[in-house]
Amino acid sequence: MPAHHKAEAHVDAWIDAAGIAEERKLPLFRTFGRNGEVTARPLYEADVLRMAKVRVKAIGLPGSTCCHTFRATGITAYPENGGTIEKAQAIAAHASPRTTKLYDRTSDVLTLEEIEKIWI
Repeated sequence: MPAHHKAEAHVDAWIDAAGIAEERKLPLFRTFGRNGEVTARPLYEADVLRMAKVRVKAIGLPGSTCCHTFRATGITAYPENGGTIEKAQAIAAHASPRTTKLYDRTSDVLTLEEIEKIWI
């Protein structure tokens, strides 16, 4: 799966800042030690969620915001910007389009334009 050019730039910046370019057999995303140095230990899902919760709280988003919120945002934004639900399904690695539709929030808002498509 190709990476978005901005995501690739951020990962490259992380690798440079962490000084881990030559450590190809160790995890890409790692924990930090007590004195702020990058360790060889992997960053686990719980660590990612904890970091997300701190940042979500700091900017005033609801406490229910989690990593799946970001996934739903991506799956919603993709079709809004011209992508298809089938390609969103492939990007999300869902076996069924029904699963992808569970994340798609575009149907939450009905516009007058959509209602006017009904012929009376």
